[in-house]
Amino acid sequence: MLIHQGTLEKTLNEALSTGADFAEIFAEESYSSVLSLIDSKPKTASVGRQYGAGIRLHFGVEEIYVTTNDLSEAGLLKAAKRAAQAKPTGSRKIQTQNLNPSAPDSLHTYGELPWQIDRDRKFSFLKDLDQTSRAQNSKVTQTSPMLIEKVQKVLIANSNGLLVEDQRNNYRTFHEVIVEDAGARESFSRNYFSTTDPVFFESLNVMDISKTTVDSALTMLKAPFAPAGEMPVVIDNGFGGVIFHEACGHGLETTSVAPKTSVFSEELGKKLAESCVTAIDDGTIEGGWGSLKYDDEGNRTKRTVLIDKGVLTSYMVDELGKKKTGYETTGSGRRQNYKFAPTSRMRNTFIDAGASSLDEMIKDIDYGLYAKDMGGGSVSPGTGDFNFGVREAYIIRNGKIESPVKGANLIGRGIEALGRITKVGKDLKLAAGMCGSVSGSIPAAVGQPAVLVSKILVGGRAS
Repeated sequence: MLIHQGTLEKTLNEALSTGADFAEIFAEESYSSVLSLIDSKPKTASVGRQYGAGIRLHFGVEEIYVTTNDLSEAGLLKAAKRAAQAKPTGSRKIQTQNLNPSAPDSLHTYGELPWQIDRDRKFSFLKDLDQTSRAQNSKVTQTSPMLIEKVQKVLIANSNGLLVEDQRNNYRTFHEVIVEDAGARESFSRNYFSTTDPVFFESLNVMDISKTTVDSALTMLKAPFAPAGEMPVVIDNGFGGVIFHEACGHGLETTSVAPKTSVFSEELGKKLAESCVTAIDDGTIEGGWGSLKYDDEGNRTKRTVLIDKGVLTSYMVDELGKKKTGYETTGSGRRQNYKFAPTSRMRNTFIDAGASSLDEMIKDIDYGLYAKDMGGGSVSPGTGDFNFGVREAYIIRNGKIESPVKGANLIGRGIEALGRITKVGKDLKLAAGMCGSVSGSIPAAVGQPAVLVSKILVGGRAS
């Protein structure tokens, strides 16, 4: 155990000494590594370790948060006293319950750990990816393969008697290629992940990754610019779910629902989409990029149906969000590390599979856009107004995918785009990403099957 149980109980009692009605300790020990190449040579080979604790107090719906790198009993008691004295309201109201440790348990099965793996094996993979990509075409001028590793061990204890420990392993490889021709330049990237195996990269098909990434970059290099205007759009599966995540998902967290800064704050129980649309945030998927056995408040994660056949049925709720809204927690309290207090956050968030095929969606469109691969973008958290780039797109004409176009952007409002989804595919796929918000950057998966949006504004070049 990272901290002795007796020390935890003393620290919680000290934290409650001035009248707080809830106290919590979040301690962690983590390892991280980044390896990368540039110009076919090692660019980064960094390793970091982090060790510390955060002590959180609730005085009603007011929160106090203090951090420390000193996990000795004296160091923790000092931090707890500092937190308690930040809001002295009088004498102690409650005494912490005796901590009841949960039996060791994990959602994932772990084998070797990253520091046990010879680094030469990792750089060998990166070099193979680099050289195989360069060999695909003479127009490839740069590649940027990267391996990112993190192992986080956490301990969470609170004044309700909760005491749990958890381990979270995240491994990801990211590969970007740049192609150039006659002064024009285009880039494309792909990423793959594992939550269990630090050498998962050795099972990846380097030739397939290299060929598909270079082919997509070359396709966009030669493509004309996308037309502008409102039109039907088919958004493909996997990372296409980033629009729901950003433009709707953040608005369904009690972080924004409680202060009523979200367009979804008063919509619970209302029909917001067609019956073909069901949206889920699930922290329990085995091997899922955003999966956890316990959230960062020590609660078991859950499968939360946010939208059921078009009806908004739930929000994502953390402990403070529960106090502010009255909704039950959903195991959604998350934070990047001990330096952040937790807030309600997404885990694996996706539009669930429907009944249509991609071909059925395409053949119904006289003129529109097929967004095969989504990129990044910007969103206004309160309104859900979004602007997302499409990395790989094609014109649809007379029910057929016709020709590639580049520079397309999808512009709209999350709640409106949600209501315009008329068909949902069968081919559900999840993709890994990093989500940033007020409690830091966390691993979160996005996903969906292909979906047909009947009308959305495409930003491109006017004809």
